[in-house]
Amino acid sequence: MSKRVRAPAVSGAFYPADSDELRATVEGLLAEARSREAERSGADGQPTLPKAMVAPHAGYAYSGPVAASTYARLEGADIQRVVLLGPAHRWAFQGLALPDVEAFATPLGEVALDTTGVSAALESPHVRVLDEAHHGEHSLEVHLPFLQITLEEFTLVPLVVGDASAGDVAEVLRLLWGGSETLVVVSSDLSHFLSYDEALEIDGSTAAAIEALAPEAIQSHQACGRIPLGGLLMVAAERGLRAHTDDLRNSGDTAGPRDRVVGYGAWAFTE
Repeated sequence: MSKRVRAPAVSGAFYPADSDELRATVEGLLAEARSREAERSGADGQPTLPKAMVAPHAGYAYSGPVAASTYARLEGADIQRVVLLGPAHRWAFQGLALPDVEAFATPLGEVALDTTGVSAALESPHVRVLDEAHHGEHSLEVHLPFLQITLEEFTLVPLVVGDASAGDVAEVLRLLWGGSETLVVVSSDLSHFLSYDEALEIDGSTAAAIEALAPEAIQSHQACGRIPLGGLLMVAAERGLRAHTDDLRNSGDTAGPRDRVVGYGAWAFTE
């Protein structure tokens, strides 16, 4: 029986389809981000390794520099499993959805699903296998090349979040939290289609709420991944994590006009 693999859906659109070009693009974004690492270094002069992260999911020309600012922290990290959560853009459903596959593919190769993590997630009544939720969905896929280059070898628990509450997500994260071998990544963009100055104000408020671990202060118009983000903030508060804003920009800063922008932010949560 052939392996069930989710093929890339947005390669050639959100990021390069050619493996060499993709690797060069991601490595270039990471190199640029590492040049700013001194500002967030720990006492030993190295960036603090996060337990969890929030990063955006737009095309790399727009949000890639922002995502790289927190992925640069992972260089040399000994992480074996990534729990990756993002909002649904293409399919309406209840709860959180796992795919009916054994691996995700990108132009850089395949990432195997973590069978133990998948089984643990399915212990929650809020999680089910719903392959349709992953068809064409970009909110998880765009993170994989960054993870493949920074971590090299890891397994994946990919969860698309549909009609659920932050409490539902927090319950699932508690099942999957693990120890230092597990990294949690939440995928979210910020405000959409505001003017540049309006976006600065709204996204600044969102950043303050994230640093305060206050999910109740983030409204639906502030982050498309508000629900998985809220679940992470709940568990982070329970476990005494601290959130640090690694980057906060919008498409007007990276690759677009300033009359209608999309906001992007990157946060690292440390224990």
